Amino acid sequence: MRLFAAVWPPDDVLDHLDLALASVRGAPAGLSSAVRWSARETWHLTVAFYGDLPDGVVLGLTADLAEVAAGIEPYELALRGAGVFSHRTLWVGVAGDLETQRTVTRGCVEAGESAGGVTDNRPRDRPHLTIGRVRPGSGPPRRRSSRPDRPGPRADTNGSEDGEVAASLVRALAVYEGPRWLVDELTLVSSQPGAGRGGGPLYERVETFALGR
Repeated sequence: MRLFAAVWPPDDVLDHLDLALASVRGAPAGLSSAVRWSARETWHLTVAFYGDLPDGVVLGLTADLAEVAAGIEPYELALRGAGVFSHRTLWVGVAGDLETQRTVTRGCVEAGESAGGVTDNRPRDRPHLTIGRVRPGSGPPRRRSSRPDRPGPRADTNGSEDGEVAASLVRALAVYEGPRWLVDELTLVSSQPGAGRGGGPLYERVETFALGR
């Protein structure tokens, strides 16, 4: 199974974010259509990614994650602000008890390493919730030069155009602040790429671990 550990915000927190994104999705100049928005059922905070694991090691992983969860008391988080990775991946940031969140991350990453999962080299020191990805080359059209084209290599401007789209949406969400919630559980999730709504991933909860118990 392709697995990862996650913190899943409750419905009222996701409702608040969904309402805020409704106005952004209706942004002018075709900005919304330039983004492939993530389905609401996929909104989560990834804590650690394990890759494809054989069924035989999942039992040990769940035991280790249960131990991690038991050693951490519930803590508060809130969704706040926004940003972009690599000019295309749009995310909403996280505020609150980030130190405890990082402790959860360290414990979950170590549990994956013990189970023989892939080494998770992605930066997890900036918790975030991915809301969409800018479609390649979907930035605003460039004005054509009045001068005739010259021979030779042409610069690839797709990256900068995509970055313009992402930057505009990030500015629109920069002041976003959602309600605080009490994180009281950790979830082990299976992922099936391309099997979800709109060709996105399909996530299924494998196990849930209560914190501090």
